[in-house]
Amino acid sequence: MSIARNTLVQSSLTLGSRVLGMVRDILLVGRIGAGPIGDAWATAQQFPNLFRRIFAEGAFASAFVPTYARTLESEGPDAAKAVAQEALRVLFAATAVLTIVAQIFMPWVLLVIHGGQADNHRAYALAVLLTRITMPYLTFMAIAALMSGVLNSAERFILSAGAPTILNLCLIPAAFVSVEPVTTAKAAAVAYFIAGMLQAALLWWGVRRQKVHLGLIGWPRITPAVRRVMRLAIPGTIAASGTQINIIVSQSLASFEVGAKSWLYAADRLYQLPLGLVGVAVGVAILPRLSRAARNEDHHTGQTTMDEGIGLAMALTLPAAVALLIAPVFLIEAFFVRGAFHGSDAAQSGGALFHFAWGVPAFVLIKVLAPAFFAREDTRTPMRFALVSVAINTVLGAGLFFWLNQHGTQGFVGLAIATSLAAWVNALALAGTLVARGWYHPGPVLISRIVRSLVASGLMGGVVWWLLQNFQWIRDNIIDSKAFAAGIVILAGGLTYAVAALLTGAIRIRDIRQALRS
Repeated sequence: MSIARNTLVQSSLTLGSRVLGMVRDILLVGRIGAGPIGDAWATAQQFPNLFRRIFAEGAFASAFVPTYARTLESEGPDAAKAVAQEALRVLFAATAVLTIVAQIFMPWVLLVIHGGQADNHRAYALAVLLTRITMPYLTFMAIAALMSGVLNSAERFILSAGAPTILNLCLIPAAFVSVEPVTTAKAAAVAYFIAGMLQAALLWWGVRRQKVHLGLIGWPRITPAVRRVMRLAIPGTIAASGTQINIIVSQSLASFEVGAKSWLYAADRLYQLPLGLVGVAVGVAILPRLSRAARNEDHHTGQTTMDEGIGLAMALTLPAAVALLIAPVFLIEAFFVRGAFHGSDAAQSGGALFHFAWGVPAFVLIKVLAPAFFAREDTRTPMRFALVSVAINTVLGAGLFFWLNQHGTQGFVGLAIATSLAAWVNALALAGTLVARGWYHPGPVLISRIVRSLVASGLMGGVVWWLLQNFQWIRDNIIDSKAFAAGIVILAGGLTYAVAALLTGAIRIRDIRQALRS
């Protein structure tokens, strides 16, 4: 199956999930709003979102797949099943213990990520309660991650890509439980818990359909196979989670400004779209092929796979980054301003989104470049770069945050700047190391394709900018609805890029045919 088709499968299902996710966030943000309650809800989502992106969106699977696939290929399905079984029991036990400990010490744990609002006892107590309810999501995602790794090793991507939809289907009804923000937040937290159980159950069923029967009953044992998985999975998970760790750091600093967490959350929902739709999808799609190429020492296939993956990722990411740069406040207003989330909140959130936007290509590149290391069972190098990016983000983010505050400006915008800069450092370090080790050299076709993508994105940006300058005319003469008028602008931008990409060759007809070919 081609990379384009695998990516299409991943992206199509992820797109459906993200569309539902946007509906979910529009409803919940409108109900809960920005402020102490909104910040408490954003805090309660930090752990579930971190674990979902680490586990469900491929970070753990990226470290587990090479080991499982190598065992499956060299020793057969029974040996691979034993590795998965042993790893599952250890992973389940470790995450269950971590969850229990976190439940007990949650008031002190949240001092690290929500300490800025500890003096507001009522809001802080709400954050503790909500996070305790959502915390078990970690254990469910650990189970789901291992099941996804088994499925992805067999190049079965549908269930692992579609499972996150369950979360949105559970959260959307929570927005209608009450018009009272606190009650809505509590209902949404319970929905997280239920969704985690359902996601794990669905993937468990999918693995059983592949005739791989795993069980949780049994004492966890640290066997040589489990040690090997852990040796790769722990640094690999850290490596693939650098961006998410940076978000946690930024949110922790943001707790010192009431409302900042809510504003950052709204911006996060938009700039994470290309990361989930493109970066994760391409990274998951290329990993099995890169792993086989590395085992067979097939440099040509590895080179071709990376060129195709990066080219496709940039062709789909650059226009999104340009749109977010040109119209950050406009997009936040179009999606989130309603109910308790006001125009003034959109202006604040848009300022952060602008600075996240120029980091979007880096966020995606990290997801595409890291599998080249994971395929060779080198998870330590990406981990080191991820930790360096975390250090840069922490130091620079804190410095900008307090410096901007001292000069009478909201400091949370500095956190977005630091996150994007740290991502570029990470991405460039990954790319430079691949070249230095001779594992990958960008080909002339890839460079040409990126230039074509930039040209097409520039043309789209020009059209979007012109439409924004004439937005009021569109509302006065075409449709007197801000939401629908915004939809016209977004649709026009998408169509412009599609045509420009085909004309310039940024996206090729051959890729579309391959993606649609069974």
